[in-house]
Amino acid sequence: MNNIELQRYKTGIGLCMLTGGALLIHGYHPFAEDAEIYLPGVEKILRPELFSTGTEFFASHAQLTLFPNLVAFSLRVTHLPTEAGLFLWHLISIFLLLLACWDLSGKCFPSSRARWAGVALVAGLLTIPVAGTALYIMDQYLNPRNLAAFAEVFAVAGVIEKKYIRAALWMIVAAAVHPLMAAFVISYCALLLGMDRLESGTAIESRVIPAQIVLGLLLPFETFLAPRVSQAYHEAALRHGFHYIQRWQWYEWLGILAPVVLLWWFSGLARAREWRALDRMCRALIIYDLAYFMAALVVDIPPRFESLARLQPLRSLYLLYILMFLFTGGFIGEYLIKNSLWRWLALFVPLCTGMFLAQRALFPASAHIEWPAGTPRNEWAQAFLWIRANTPVDSLFALDPLYMELPGEDETGFRCLAQRNRLADAIKDSGAVTMFPSLAGDWWTQVQALKGWKNFRQQDLLRLKSQFGVGWAVLERAGVTGFDCPYQNKAVGVCRLAPDPAPRPTN
Repeated sequence: MNNIELQRYKTGIGLCMLTGGALLIHGYHPFAEDAEIYLPGVEKILRPELFSTGTEFFASHAQLTLFPNLVAFSLRVTHLPTEAGLFLWHLISIFLLLLACWDLSGKCFPSSRARWAGVALVAGLLTIPVAGTALYIMDQYLNPRNLAAFAEVFAVAGVIEKKYIRAALWMIVAAAVHPLMAAFVISYCALLLGMDRLESGTAIESRVIPAQIVLGLLLPFETFLAPRVSQAYHEAALRHGFHYIQRWQWYEWLGILAPVVLLWWFSGLARAREWRALDRMCRALIIYDLAYFMAALVVDIPPRFESLARLQPLRSLYLLYILMFLFTGGFIGEYLIKNSLWRWLALFVPLCTGMFLAQRALFPASAHIEWPAGTPRNEWAQAFLWIRANTPVDSLFALDPLYMELPGEDETGFRCLAQRNRLADAIKDSGAVTMFPSLAGDWWTQVQALKGWKNFRQQDLLRLKSQFGVGWAVLERAGVTGFDCPYQNKAVGVCRLAPDPAPRPTN
């Protein structure tokens, strides 16, 4: 084994260790949060008999990405159980993101300590919020954004290395699994390319091209100008204030503007050391940040652009945060912690401990790592698994439309875990509505039918049965009587919406 092969082997081992460390720090919750949107598409491909009705709230997303097809195909080929396959894909997505960061850091910093510090900082901050976007760098479950992340970073590395065909292929990979996030990396790479042309003197009009680049960032938002939205759409949008920058808190605005100052400083440091690639990336990120900030203001301030906010221009911060933390860690490794073990520990032990505790606070009723085929600790999840095993596949359920916000529920998705359909909720299905306004009418009808859920009685549930064909309900209290509830635990009961037969006379 020569030195190059040995170095690659050591790098692979190091990245595997960081991947395992990231899993231990940030946890794993395969059916949490947006898994409710993305996993039913995978499950529908694997078992077509599932979700015979009500597919619109997840199929709208699924038809825009190859994510469900890719995951389902891999599970069929490998014959892995679904949960084991999802877990493996999650680990692979973390490893590939760290590998991409390692590759890009080699174009930025000359020393391995800087590169490792940058990659380690990204690994330690995978679940840090990205300003007010409601995004993490890497979610605690598999989704298209996680898979697009590594392709985006590899695309940037390809542009920096002037291997444009390779970069284009990575952009295609990103677009295949998450078109919206791919649009951001394409615009950033266009900025990098434009700045490179300017600095090399190949541009004809140096004052015009930067304006053209910024205009190019804004044109997609003009292209999709939408008509005035319905009241139902407006109600869904109110559930997702992070789409609208005017609803952000002041500290979330800081998450947009503070990176400009930090990146300007990094650019100066890199220029002084003649790290030209890093200097150019930092300056391009400043333009990128401010351009999308302006775009966010444009789509938020005029009321007629309300539905246009679904393009979410500030999700551009996702790529910016990955690169910013990679650069931050690189500078820290190069000039602060260097080769001192104690300095590395002084930085990363408190940081990783804080991230771990934050995750435990987010999912207090669930195991930190929900291993495949394990018995869930969460009582809502236990009920959902019982439903999967004991109810007909075409069953339609009613739940509290805010069930994912209830204490102890830990944002566990019903559709993806129980593999049964339910009436629309106000949490995740409203997100689908904000992206696909045509769903607003059906969503609003179903959510309104569930209004006052906390005070529902037998006649209210029977109304749902008559109106929508609901056959079952998940109830978090014992106040509703008159139904057969074959499963109950301390948190919820699963009840069949058919009145108990009249008692037989005893004589």
